[in-house]
Amino acid sequence: MTSTEVQSGSAPAFKHDAHQDGHDIKLTPFTLLRYTLSVALLAFSIAIVVALIFTGNTRVARDANPWVALIVTAIAIIWLSMIEGEQASLVGLPPVDPDLYKDSHPITYKVAALAFRGDNLDRYLMGRQFMVLLVVFVIGQCTAPLDPTVDVLGLPSGVKFVFLDIGLATIVFTCVLGQLTTQVNASHCMIDFANNYFALFTLYVAMTIEFTGVMHSAYLIQNILAAVSGKPIQSNEPPKTGFTFAFFWGRVIMSLAILGFCVTVVLYALLNGYTISFHLSPSCGCPSLFFMSVVGCLEGMQIAFFAVAKIPASERGSGVFGKKTCDLLFSGNGQNLPGFMIGRQLTVVCSFFLVGSFTSLTIVPGEGNNIFGVSDGAQAFLNYGFQGAVMTTILASITWQYAASAFPIAFMNSPVTYVLLLVALGLEFTGICAGAWVLALIQKKVMGFQYDEVYVGTPEERLANNHPDKEFGDDVGHLTGGGFMGHAVGSHDALDGPITSKDAIDA
Repeated sequence: MTSTEVQSGSAPAFKHDAHQDGHDIKLTPFTLLRYTLSVALLAFSIAIVVALIFTGNTRVARDANPWVALIVTAIAIIWLSMIEGEQASLVGLPPVDPDLYKDSHPITYKVAALAFRGDNLDRYLMGRQFMVLLVVFVIGQCTAPLDPTVDVLGLPSGVKFVFLDIGLATIVFTCVLGQLTTQVNASHCMIDFANNYFALFTLYVAMTIEFTGVMHSAYLIQNILAAVSGKPIQSNEPPKTGFTFAFFWGRVIMSLAILGFCVTVVLYALLNGYTISFHLSPSCGCPSLFFMSVVGCLEGMQIAFFAVAKIPASERGSGVFGKKTCDLLFSGNGQNLPGFMIGRQLTVVCSFFLVGSFTSLTIVPGEGNNIFGVSDGAQAFLNYGFQGAVMTTILASITWQYAASAFPIAFMNSPVTYVLLLVALGLEFTGICAGAWVLALIQKKVMGFQYDEVYVGTPEERLANNHPDKEFGDDVGHLTGGGFMGHAVGSHDALDGPITSKDAIDA
């Protein structure tokens, strides 16, 4: 193996040239076919989204201007791609000695220094969760059709049903461009991906959102689940006392009030037919609760899957469905786990858009029908459905993640988990989002991304150079889930943890 020394502060780093293609995918005729069809599907979806916008058949295009809708969509997609990619970077880098990239990637070092101080990583993940929901809701308002029956590009009714009524165009558009492309690169190019001020800005925004306290009611749920499970919450900070204690719980109370208001608005609108989707289903309250439950299950499943991956196979599930789920998930070379993550992404985004449509209001301000008598400005704001983002983030996302982190085996034994795993793997097998790998390769070339081991070596090489990875703690109750902090930097196994002794290299 060839290597070039790179001065990196107190710890000299080595650029390991032999690792430059360590994670490249080998192309086969079947893979090329999947890539080609997926890219064509993406191009078709983009054409439909643009056509919807410029025919004024989306909410923002109708209420503001088609160009406003297009510009907001572009900004939202770019920011969503950073939010999703940065998460992959920040949950994977904590075990790595930051001195290894301190001088070669100074902005990544700044990002890491802030994110890994105390409990800031959990704060970031809390704020980031709301950011994802909020941005996806904004994309939905800009790109989802108001009337799927209106002519778009002269498409036949069957095609319109799939791409407009079901929403495949918006789902593919969002998943491939805004999520999976950067996740593919950031999962193995964490150090390069975070080495920019956009990543630092996004980190500050996420932590600011958490600081506002809007999501703090989730911490009450975290404490309740920790007490029920008998597993204390692990923290890197001293217990809260005095003003810090009062300020924390004051924000929890404020968050409960905000959540209560959001739930009340949503339920009132659903029961009185004041939502966009009421024309599709007068009883759309049931579908909205169903899709929120789907989101919750899928959010909890990813936490439970990574948690049980760390324990012996004999302890992963005692029930019939628990064993069937484990057999399917961890069979062979473990490829079904990343396959589930892709299918899960499709299902979650689809559910987000549907919940967004169910919680967006149709009350016209100024006609005397404002909900609870709020001002016209407040009613116009509520019409965009952001109360659904708050409600979904806390009740259908974070709560289920905490629950799965505290009770992973219970999730594994659920028949719903097994069914949703089959659905996710089926969606991934279709190759709908395979084009993300093509775009990821293009982005990697354009941005000059290198795999992490090029800069910091593999876990084995870091250990041999007296820079072993740090231990993963038991973080039951944390959003990263069951102690899993992403795959080990430079590892080829998504389930690897840190190698802490030289004997483990030969094990």
